[in-house]
Amino acid sequence: MFVYSAPKVLEIFDSISLEEMGKAELMDRNDLKFMFRFEQLDYFLKEVSNFYQVLEISGKRLFKYETVYYDTASNKLYRNHHNGILNRFKIRYRTYVDSNTGFLEVKLKNNKGRTVKERISCAKPVSLSEIKSSSFICSLVTINPDELTEKIDVNYDRITLVNKFNSERVTIDLNLTFLSNGNETIVQDLVIAELKRDAKMDSQFLKIMRDHNVKIGSMSKYCMGMAVLDLDPKKNNFKEGLMKIFKLIKK
Repeated sequence: MFVYSAPKVLEIFDSISLEEMGKAELMDRNDLKFMFRFEQLDYFLKEVSNFYQVLEISGKRLFKYETVYYDTASNKLYRNHHNGILNRFKIRYRTYVDSNTGFLEVKLKNNKGRTVKERISCAKPVSLSEIKSSSFICSLVTINPDELTEKIDVNYDRITLVNKFNSERVTIDLNLTFLSNGNETIVQDLVIAELKRDAKMDSQFLKIMRDHNVKIGSMSKYCMGMAVLDLDPKKNNFKEGLMKIFKLIKK
């Protein structure tokens, strides 16, 4: 299996530390997602290099993320997304491999299109019924943590850009891998870029996406993985999006 490494063009970016970036976490924001081929990434990065800093930790600019998503036996959270339910949410445990830290997260999407993320720092829970995990989840959403089990692992490598001039971040994900019950699928050649902003403002990355006719996408990694690994029979509403993704990476 070929795994993409950090693009060399990242060396021309000014860097920003995790501490500096943490001063504006953008936990309540507007998100825009784009998907394109890896071969386009160097050009896009070069075009925006004067407008963004890149996150650097211990000399590294590409970081490993491992995420476990939780759902009910009937895949209620997945199906809410599939069916277009507003005010939906996802529950996940994310490990930042390079810094050896982890967070239990609840990510909510409200009916106004805003994403609100709440999280607590903790070791990965054996069960979401544990007091700390259960209390955190129940304080945010109306679901019984006892009903939630690990559903799928979604792993990838991430580059994080921070706008020099306003409150905006761009995350760029490579080497997307889905795992569940011993089955693994790697989505080769795909790049998923996501703009995270607290308001509608000028964005050089958004401009380059529009200039090159890169369309806004909406499929979450969790839903993509569930559909790709065939973990739920209900996926008709995702078929068109999946076809576009796999057509893109097979060019």
